[in-house]
Amino acid sequence: MINEQTVRELVGQLKDPFLHKTLAETNGISEVSIREEKNHVSVKLALAKINTAEQLPFQMKVVEIIKGAGADSVGIRFEELPKEVLEQFRGDVTASEAQDLLSPMSNVEFISIASGKGGVGKSTVSVNLAVALARLGKKVGLIDADIYGFSVPDMMGVTALPVVKENRIIPVERFGVKVISMGFFVEDNAPVVWRGPMLGKALDQFFRDVEWGDLDYLLLDLPPGTGDIALDIHQMIPTSKEIIVTTPHPTAAFVAARAGAMALQTEHALLGVIENMSWFESKHSSEREFVFGQGGGVRLAEELRTDLLGQIPLGQPDWNEEDFAPSVYAEDHPIGQIYTDIAKNISKKLKK
Repeated sequence: MINEQTVRELVGQLKDPFLHKTLAETNGISEVSIREEKNHVSVKLALAKINTAEQLPFQMKVVEIIKGAGADSVGIRFEELPKEVLEQFRGDVTASEAQDLLSPMSNVEFISIASGKGGVGKSTVSVNLAVALARLGKKVGLIDADIYGFSVPDMMGVTALPVVKENRIIPVERFGVKVISMGFFVEDNAPVVWRGPMLGKALDQFFRDVEWGDLDYLLLDLPPGTGDIALDIHQMIPTSKEIIVTTPHPTAAFVAARAGAMALQTEHALLGVIENMSWFESKHSSEREFVFGQGGGVRLAEELRTDLLGQIPLGQPDWNEEDFAPSVYAEDHPIGQIYTDIAKNISKKLKK
């Protein structure tokens, strides 16, 4: 069985993709843990910059070298090196690299919104949660990462398109949220028929080539399920917190558990569960009808050992023809107030 010393020696020989120094030199191996019963090795590594295209091949090297030494499975988490360490090595990188390493994006909190299946309202939750955080005064970005089923621009009533300035994409801003989506780059709602490598390149551009500026939160509306695209995104942003969306129906919760399991297997941190379509409340009698059953969100949160962040009833935003946004709830709408409460809870949990 591989031991901690061997892991540190092998991984310590790998070079940070930006500093061009070994992890042994940068003290970049933060943690090593081994589960002997599963022959599983978990490592936490510190790099000069994370959530980049360079991180994925580096991650593959780590997995290859540890498995080559005898491990059956490998888990990796990433964090950024402290700024004082970056300053120590700044003389060894170019001026542009040094500026890039200390970019404002290094302090962003990534929040991924996922679901096990389509149709549970994941995108609606993503949009309204982003808007609710912005209403709290947070600096928020939103990536519509559901490449095949993009819907965020339409939901938010976005009519403008991103512009390019000095080879940087400037996202569209709506309700205080900076938005980028594949929907901006196709004509007349055309279907996206690209294959995996092309989609991966598009997602990489959303991270690397968009001028996000100084953000507190960057939300990602992930595609449903646990397929290749969702996995690629998990690998691009290994430090994100994850919210799982389900309905109260037992089957929806059962399928959503797979998305939660995927987050845990890729060593993401679960932020909690949001139960959507929890009930329908009559305007006339105020009685609640549990159209899709009860208890799915509670059971899912218990199974994943995380919090139930909130329950959102069936409803419809009040449309305003002058400022049309068909899926965004007003701040004073009862459901809008629920999203505000969830946003406050998330801000408190993340201390940001």
